[in-house]
Amino acid sequence: MAHFDTEYQRLEASYSDSPPGEENLLMHVPEGAKSQWHHIENLDLFFQRVYNLHQKNGFTCMLLGEIFELVQLLFVVGFTVFLANCVDYDILFANKFVNHTDSSKVTLPDAFLPVDVCSARIRDNSFVIFVLIISGVFWLHRLVKFIYNVCCYWEIRSFYINALKMTMSELPYATWQEVQARIVEIQKEHQICIHKKELTELDIYHRILRFKNYMVAMVNKSLLPVRFRPPVLGECVFFTRGLKYNFELIFFWGPGSLFENEWSLKQEYKRGGNRLELADRLASRILWIGIANLLLCPVILVWQILYAFFSYTEVIKREPGSLGARCWSLYGRCYLRHFNELDHELMSRLSKGYKAASKYMNCFLSPLLTVVAKNVAFFAGSLLAVLIALTIYDEDVLAVEHVLSSITLLGVCITVCRSFIPDKHMVFCPEQLLRVILAHIHYMPDHWQGNAHRYETRDQFSQLFQYKAVFILEELISPVVTPIILIFCLRRKSLEIIDFFRNFTVEVVGVGDTCSFAQMDIRQHGHPAWMSEGKTEASIYQQAEDGKTELSLMHFAITNPQWQPPQETTHFISQLKERVHREATGASDTHPLSLSESEPRSLIANHLGGPSTLNSVHFGRDSSLTNNAAAGLSDGASALRSLSPISSSLHLRGSLSAAHRAGQTSAMSKAMASSGTDARTVSSGSSAWEGQLTSLVLSEYASTEMSIHALYMHELHKQQSRGELSRHTWHRQESDESSDSVPDEVRSEPNPHSRNFPRSHTFPTTVPSPSAIPTSASATSSTMLGQEGASSQSSTQRRYSGPATDSFGAGGKVVRSARVPMGGWAEDGQAAPRHHEPVPEESSEDEMPPHVHKIT
Repeated sequence: MAHFDTEYQRLEASYSDSPPGEENLLMHVPEGAKSQWHHIENLDLFFQRVYNLHQKNGFTCMLLGEIFELVQLLFVVGFTVFLANCVDYDILFANKFVNHTDSSKVTLPDAFLPVDVCSARIRDNSFVIFVLIISGVFWLHRLVKFIYNVCCYWEIRSFYINALKMTMSELPYATWQEVQARIVEIQKEHQICIHKKELTELDIYHRILRFKNYMVAMVNKSLLPVRFRPPVLGECVFFTRGLKYNFELIFFWGPGSLFENEWSLKQEYKRGGNRLELADRLASRILWIGIANLLLCPVILVWQILYAFFSYTEVIKREPGSLGARCWSLYGRCYLRHFNELDHELMSRLSKGYKAASKYMNCFLSPLLTVVAKNVAFFAGSLLAVLIALTIYDEDVLAVEHVLSSITLLGVCITVCRSFIPDKHMVFCPEQLLRVILAHIHYMPDHWQGNAHRYETRDQFSQLFQYKAVFILEELISPVVTPIILIFCLRRKSLEIIDFFRNFTVEVVGVGDTCSFAQMDIRQHGHPAWMSEGKTEASIYQQAEDGKTELSLMHFAITNPQWQPPQETTHFISQLKERVHREATGASDTHPLSLSESEPRSLIANHLGGPSTLNSVHFGRDSSLTNNAAAGLSDGASALRSLSPISSSLHLRGSLSAAHRAGQTSAMSKAMASSGTDARTVSSGSSAWEGQLTSLVLSEYASTEMSIHALYMHELHKQQSRGELSRHTWHRQESDESSDSVPDEVRSEPNPHSRNFPRSHTFPTTVPSPSAIPTSASATSSTMLGQEGASSQSSTQRRYSGPATDSFGAGGKVVRSARVPMGGWAEDGQAAPRHHEPVPEESSEDEMPPHVHKIT
């Protein structure tokens, strides 16, 4: 197996998720006080079922859906075998005559073969027998799993009714935050988790999203998915449901996976001494799973084709243009997902950006293709008009062979052609549309901004927002491509995968082993270019890309206002909210020219240009918007409403009283915005309908609040990056003139942190200023990278990591490094090593369990 020098380095524990004084706490409850839900052993699975039952709208809906899935599987297999072996298509197509004694009309049962003939044809076909056996085993497995799930979800139903005091009829109308708040409350009474006296919202998210957070982190660090460069198509990302299933099977829950149970990484993967042996073992396991996928490829491929045929044929016939519609790709959903973001939160966010994303992609229709489509639609429409006119004149025209088929195909052709003809009233404004998209999806590479009109940006965005037809095609070819990716691509990354799980796994009391990125710790994984300057000790190896840590933290804090983060995190959140509030309220009092160069010039003014601006989808950058933005927070509140469909949700009842109540809610939102009060902490109305309406309004308010913060952070990041780039360019010009004789390989600098660190290919190629990396923080980080267990013994988290690499040469000289594929580093002029390098023996770590690093 080829060797890769990984960039993932050792991290120290940052803070405890437990309340003060409750570290290593084991609750003792008297026997008589124990409830049915005291000390649930597998809380991950329990909370996942609680969440799934809520998302599936109760036990009855979930049960009915499971039953229909079993029936659907039987129908697909049985109906396909029947069509292939029990139908006489010569009679059906009128190629063979049937003798009738009572009537000359041919009926549908006449085309069915007798039972004995049908069964004989099935027995003689070995492939059909093989498919039936595989399908029968799979269906029995699903049946056993269904019975087991019914028993488990019946217990979850009892938990909702008896512990949470929520009936199944109330569940579809309750938000997840309400369910979660009740779970946190009953922890004090039932002691669901005995390792902690109190549960937090972050504990519940960690248990539900433990494995998904790892996947999001691996996508963020460009470890997954696999990228290809076909000769004609350019760079492509292949990430399907079948491939994702294999990733999860290999990493998390399959036989021989890296985790020994739902909440604990295996001990051997927590040590760095045997990393090469573990990488070889993982590569071998990936090989065998790839071979298994290759052997099952014919069966899976047939199933994919049949399932797609039965699922999409009726939709295509009813709406031929549906294949021209777009959807968020699986890679896009993983790339755009925050750490600790539940499925319904992600889909709600992406759904709000769907219309703007569709309009943006429609801006790039080819003029040549438009001309061709218009003329093809004209000719097809002419033929269709004649056939319809003849059919109206005499219905016997339909009896002519292929007339009905021609009408159907011409209609499909016209519909497809219309999808390539742009709306004549459409205005080309890609930059404004991309800003609206950013308000909802929250993530966007820096080089997209200002280049929204370029086809390169459009092609990269299409990897996140692909055609529905492309999505279906990828799923169809997935059984063929998946074994190739596993055998020839993923195996080469086995060492990086081993290092990733060791270096970015942290043990939290009451939760277990979680991804360290999911802690959303600015100090450990923050990026100086994303408002974490002076607050983070993370090296370039440890920083999350694209501001993932900072944006995820803000999203979780806004979504869960009752969550109490650590002090450093609280300071970051409050500081950011204060800056946004100051920008929104002080735009009218401060002239743009009086702002310092380090501050954004009227950022919120540009984003909150007033309702008229936002309703016309213009997050403008014109100077006129800067002047109009001086209206203060009242315009900001109007902008919040125009970003979200709150106004439409306020008219659900359609009565004057509802309109009056909506006005009160709007006024309340304005007042809370001006006072800094979180809208979601206000109690709902007395009636159930008022409570549901208020929850909807406040949920939209929270979504819009996050959109404003995301736009502000991106704008601030863009201006900071521009300033640092210009300062770095001036510094390089000065240094180049004064140090021409210094070799490029080794160069001494007064401040080692002012060097141009190599950047990830997923992050902009700007260089942080010397102030972005404090000397003390860097020294602390270097100490942590170079020593095992160098911190004091008072934390309740454990960080598993391996040997670290020093970036500095002797005498304070900095060795320039060059980026190699997938995060490896090598000195300039040297190729990345392709073989295993000897690793220092770590007998103490192999013989003893990992150290517990504690910090007070």
